[in-house]
Amino acid sequence: MSKKHEKPESFRKPPKHGGPGKPHEKPKDFKGTIKKILKLIAPFKLRFIAVIIFAAGSSLFNVIGPRILANATNEVAAGVRRMMNSSGTIDLAKIAQILTILVAVYAVSAAFNYLQSFIMAGVTTRLSFNLRNDIMQKINRIPLGFFHKQSQGDVLSRITNDVDTLEQALTQSITQAATSVTSLIGILAMMLLTSPLLTLIIVLTVPVSLIVVRNIVKLSQPHFRKQQKFLGAVNGHIEEMYGAHLVVKAFNGEKRSLEEFDELNDALAENARKAEFLSGLMMPLMGFVGNLGYVMVCVVGAILASKGKLDIGGIQAMLQYVRNFNQPINQLANISAQLQRMAAAAERVFEFLDEPEEDDSKATLRLSDVEIKGNITFDHVKFGYEDTDKIVITDFSAKVKSGQKIAIVGPTGAGKTTMVKLLMRFHELTDGAIYIDGYNLTDFDRHDLRSEFGMVLQDTWLYCGSIMDNIRYGKLDATDEEVIKAAKLAQVDHFVRTLPDGYNMELNEEVTNISQGQKQLLTIARAILADPKILILDEATSSVDTRTEILIQRAMDNLMKGRTSFIIAHRLSTIRNADLILCMNNGDIVEQGNHDELMALDGFYANLYNSQFEKTEE
Repeated sequence: MSKKHEKPESFRKPPKHGGPGKPHEKPKDFKGTIKKILKLIAPFKLRFIAVIIFAAGSSLFNVIGPRILANATNEVAAGVRRMMNSSGTIDLAKIAQILTILVAVYAVSAAFNYLQSFIMAGVTTRLSFNLRNDIMQKINRIPLGFFHKQSQGDVLSRITNDVDTLEQALTQSITQAATSVTSLIGILAMMLLTSPLLTLIIVLTVPVSLIVVRNIVKLSQPHFRKQQKFLGAVNGHIEEMYGAHLVVKAFNGEKRSLEEFDELNDALAENARKAEFLSGLMMPLMGFVGNLGYVMVCVVGAILASKGKLDIGGIQAMLQYVRNFNQPINQLANISAQLQRMAAAAERVFEFLDEPEEDDSKATLRLSDVEIKGNITFDHVKFGYEDTDKIVITDFSAKVKSGQKIAIVGPTGAGKTTMVKLLMRFHELTDGAIYIDGYNLTDFDRHDLRSEFGMVLQDTWLYCGSIMDNIRYGKLDATDEEVIKAAKLAQVDHFVRTLPDGYNMELNEEVTNISQGQKQLLTIARAILADPKILILDEATSSVDTRTEILIQRAMDNLMKGRTSFIIAHRLSTIRNADLILCMNNGDIVEQGNHDELMALDGFYANLYNSQFEKTEE
């Protein structure tokens, strides 16, 4: 790939595992991918056998047709000769009988073809359904670190485009392979019965065809692989730009976005053109080779007929078989192109399915078997993101008592949000340990552990559905009364009742029919409904006005009673009543204590606190 089509570094670093921006990629394992596909279709082997049998039967009956038609041609020729000698006429009854048999043969061929198509469509639809289910389940088992290096659009492309490509190629290649091989063998046998000499002439053209196919496949495969890769990159860019459309417009980033899209789209188009051009060469080249054989059969067949060594029906049948002989070879050449598309798409799907998953095999405890009070201990926690040498958390140690309200403050990039992600085991520690009531977090299953946490993030997440259902997401079996009670505690009830349809109002896909502050309130109501033992608030009140913030703060104070609570805050005025304030800088705790103690130290926290009020006064 030329530098012209590499992903600009200013937009995204090249992801690992051959993602859309990786400029140099090792050749893929074509044979290994085909083996995985065969393993994938193994549960449907009986249906595939039926498909192959019906496809073979369809082509076999199709092959018999020209031989039967040759008999009709010979009968017509014999009748003409009888008429010329005045010794008889054309036997129309016999010709009608032969043609009736011919129609029946072609009808059976068509019926078999329909049956194999019907079965194959059902099998490939089920395969794509299973694959998409596997991918969706895989998404929930992959560590969050994977999505830091892979664009959302690329993952979506694997679920949609790559699975569709695999389904379509599989549908066509299996049936065409069975049909082509059967036709080739059948036609070869019928040609040998008709004229061994003419058959030899045709067979001599086969090695030429195979050399053509082999060379074209070798040249086109890399372009098919890059075509799928850049298709994922284009989808990723479009999804990214559409999701941040307002930001792009606000900062006049349209030109830069279009430049990157044009660059990726040009790379996609260039590789698609090369792949389609090279694979498209197969049919005309194979046709050219086939026509050479056709001409030779016509010439040699005429010579044989003139010497009486071949009848007219035989020549007519051989000409049909020559055309039909080239067709399965052309189909096999076409199958090779389909297999390339299928392998390129399947590699991306299997690559995603083979990603390492979160490992909970060492889990020895369940929360239902122990009494969780909410005592948390951070014991010399050290953490750095995978594939980087940079340590984000250097040496974090702290003890949190059950029911305490813990505030984590510090400048951007200090590691505040990272700490709570480690607490919920979104990432694994590089060193050290985190304990909950004396039990190591790794002793619990992640899903089980997270059921005890309630989390409200700065970036709200709501889905397309009613307001009632969005709040109920915190506790799926909650009654309407419980949802409304949680909404009242989160100061949500009043504004919801002013909306059209109230709690039954449908949020649109982008959740643009309510304000940012209202979205934040709904996520807080969801956390209240979940009724967790441990509460995490990551800038939970950053998107609401001051009046609403005061109301939420009162609700939060009531909610946090008796619960261990972690609050990440930039507005230090909101955490003055915290039991313990942890001041973080450069991945470590530089100060800790309550508000009065830290202000008396006149150090890091005092500077942060006073600087906010100085800015307010200015």
